Amino acid sequence: MTGGILPRGPGTLTPDTLTADPYNAQTPAVALAEWITPVDAFFVRAHFAVPRLEPGRWRLRLGGLVGTPCEVRYDELPALGTRELDVVLECAGNGRGRMTPPPPGLPWGERAVGCARFGGVPFRAVAARARPDPRAVEFVFTGADVGDEHGRRVAFERSLPLEVALHPDTLLATHMNGEPLAPVHGAPVRLVVPGRFGVADVKWLVGARAVAEPFTGVFQTDEYVYRDARGGTADGPVTTLRVKSLITSPEPDAVLALGTAVTVRGWAWSGGVPVRLVQVRADDDAWHRARLDRPSGPYAWTGWSLRWTPRRTGHHRLQARASDAHGETQPLRAPWNAQGYGCNAAAGVDVLVRRRSGRPGEAGQPD
Repeated sequence: MTGGILPRGPGTLTPDTLTADPYNAQTPAVALAEWITPVDAFFVRAHFAVPRLEPGRWRLRLGGLVGTPCEVRYDELPALGTRELDVVLECAGNGRGRMTPPPPGLPWGERAVGCARFGGVPFRAVAARARPDPRAVEFVFTGADVGDEHGRRVAFERSLPLEVALHPDTLLATHMNGEPLAPVHGAPVRLVVPGRFGVADVKWLVGARAVAEPFTGVFQTDEYVYRDARGGTADGPVTTLRVKSLITSPEPDAVLALGTAVTVRGWAWSGGVPVRLVQVRADDDAWHRARLDRPSGPYAWTGWSLRWTPRRTGHHRLQARASDAHGETQPLRAPWNAQGYGCNAAAGVDVLVRRRSGRPGEAGQPD
């Protein structure tokens, strides 16, 4: 684990663009080696154009099934009690590109993920002003981003069960890694729901309404659902993060020296459930237990590492799989579903092992 948050500034890494309009981009592989992912390198997921909202004019309107409909201004938030949480943010489609056959949607690799320090105000402190009616079962959150979806003009909206919306860790986030939110990350205020896929974290938040029946909007029941799921995955809504791991070192296609120990390392996370075990293997050899670091919080990722000494030259595949405190373990192959969500197959990286040549600066020569 590295020692702190990387600053923004000249030369900072930028995400790898998948689409320009709307803007969607993956975290660069080198940035994922950091304990806290730099803001400028953090992946971006947008369905529509990025709205521009000024903090001084921002309002959150609370309505629906509440006793006191009201508005909250940006400058009123700090007085309601701020807090910070380190949170893994992962797109529900992360890893879709590993599924066979490829489902429709953005062809994410394994880098639509990052861990950031979000600061803000618990939503329940704001909701208390509106006094939710006892008949309310959900809060529906509305973003300022609007576009055409399924043949109609819609705002991006998602709902949360009342107990999740009012959990003390569900934040109206105003800061990311100690700085005010950037426009692409939902400025000036976004929702952050630790332990859930990023689709729950409505960006550019402008509205929250309590409802007496489960919400059935486009992004709740048409999109972001497991449909025609196989391999043990049940059909239903996309909700909590699945246990997962990532190998950050060695890098893909690294050339390693025969007989020289290297440290295989990476991250593991789950939906707010502690990671209890990470195992690593080379090719089809036995699994070995990795050493786990202490995470920086209940929703942060857990660092892991294992020393490995290659004993054979040639191409090798290193794999890692994580298990959480509920007994869930990553499958070796990606479970398939029609929209490509929740891919949590064991992490893998391919490396090449050569004999050492004995000449300075050379990793070795192939047999």
